[in-house]
Amino acid sequence: MRAGLVVESPSGAPQLAFVHSCESFDGEWRGCANLQGRYWIAGRIRLDARRDLAARLAKTLAAMPPTPTDGELCLQAYAAWGDRCVEHLAGDFAFVLWDGERRRLLAARDQLGVRTLFHAEKDSVLVLGDSLDWIVSTPLAGQPIDREHDEQWIADFLTAGSSLDVERTVYRAVKRLAPAHLLEISDTAVAVRRYWHLELDEPLYLKSGAAYAERFLELMSHAIGDRLPAGRVGISMSGGIDSTTLAVCTIAATGDASRVVAECTHFERLMPDDEASFARLAARHLGIELHVKAIDDFIYDPDWSSRSESLAEPSANVVARHPDRLMALEQARRAPVWFFGEGPDNALTFERDAYFAWLARRGEWLRFGRAALLYLKAKGIGGWGETLRRYARRGESPVDGSDVPSWLDRGLVERLGQEERLGHLGGAGGPAHPWRPRAIASFTDAIWPALFDDFDSDERLAPMVWRHPYLDLRVLGFLLAVPPVPWARGKLLMRTAMRGRLPDIVLGRRKTPLVGAPLADLVAARGLPPLSNAPQLARYVDVGALPGRLPAGAALDQLIRVHALDHWLARNG
Repeated sequence: MRAGLVVESPSGAPQLAFVHSCESFDGEWRGCANLQGRYWIAGRIRLDARRDLAARLAKTLAAMPPTPTDGELCLQAYAAWGDRCVEHLAGDFAFVLWDGERRRLLAARDQLGVRTLFHAEKDSVLVLGDSLDWIVSTPLAGQPIDREHDEQWIADFLTAGSSLDVERTVYRAVKRLAPAHLLEISDTAVAVRRYWHLELDEPLYLKSGAAYAERFLELMSHAIGDRLPAGRVGISMSGGIDSTTLAVCTIAATGDASRVVAECTHFERLMPDDEASFARLAARHLGIELHVKAIDDFIYDPDWSSRSESLAEPSANVVARHPDRLMALEQARRAPVWFFGEGPDNALTFERDAYFAWLARRGEWLRFGRAALLYLKAKGIGGWGETLRRYARRGESPVDGSDVPSWLDRGLVERLGQEERLGHLGGAGGPAHPWRPRAIASFTDAIWPALFDDFDSDERLAPMVWRHPYLDLRVLGFLLAVPPVPWARGKLLMRTAMRGRLPDIVLGRRKTPLVGAPLADLVAARGLPPLSNAPQLARYVDVGALPGRLPAGAALDQLIRVHALDHWLARNG
């Protein structure tokens, strides 16, 4: 289901057209509703802590429906708090709300951007929805939307893999509403404002490691409970600490291991991969069903360019779209909702130096000394060996995967300042946090909305949805607030919480980089299709400057994007 809203002449008599039918999908409300003919809402909404929200509303409003849907809760929240209602909402949502009394329209997107909302305007006609395809196919003022491409979006895609500006789409006339933003349209103005920031004040000091572990498990129970489907739930599970911890917490939340099914994808031929062995150990220990799938032949489809796979925007994922569909259909047959374990790698970034420097500036020497002792204890002899090896490699040149390639049109590069733009890649765009600079900055990166867009695209392949318990704002705030020394080192917090709940061999496993280039091997063996030489491609790429032989590493990723863009232009140009 894709929800949308068309508003004609908001300064005159509005004509509202809610698009698509109302439905619910395992706790996620989708569709349209109204409150006493005063307010209307269309969207896709799954709220966290909905009982607490309902209780707060019951104290504010005279009457509340006995079992309100999440859409109705949002309408009630607006009736109680106006546009500040979004400050009381948490979860995954993108919705459009029309206030017929005040003749104003609000559009909101959740804090991290799990759900997407697009908008376009022409001649006093506004169209909003969560489907880019639907937006560009909807006439405005009797005319089709201008499909001129956004060259900045395309330059970012070709070089960095996704847009560095979260508001852009591949079409200049269509914008994304940024995460944590509210769009308001009234008779007098159109305004966009940010309603939420990821803020972190003092570290959370608890009395013991057991207290940190207990609090973590409590918050995970709430986050998972708010995301559970009625029946079985799936977990994308490797053999690492993040996904196996997610499995433990999900079993605890359901109280029934038979409701939990996991899938582990791994490589058998193309590269060394021991994920399956660790995942099997964890699944056996937990008593859950595990499906192990070798994906050597699923990451590149040699026939991708001849298939009818359609994407709303250019994406390198098109080279595996068909096998992704087959895998998604398999997953949907096992469970309607799947959990993904993204979040702890960023939230538990180990920031020893920043934390110690912050304590020293404040003169908190007692905490400094205690943290130093805990750090020495947690690090152990093996940890010092890792430090020595890391310092020995400091002179090695890092690989830069974001260079401007020589084949990118030079006029485009100079006009957009693309080299300087990529030079700022990864910057937080604001003052650094005093004791958690990298962790906080990482959650402002445009890569997150791009990641969620990929999940949203995957959900169109089969009747299933992805959910992200670690990104629940309660869990995320806690993970960021724990003192990074010692609790973020090697994710000590999670390993402490999982002691006795996961096998020791899984708890003791450290994150190791992948060795090998499976996609490069497959592309080298099966080849890339010839370019269609679409005239539009020449606006961005000097085809004659493309490498004659397949490059490796980041350069190959960029070359695949050229072919993905060419494929998209041939079908959507």
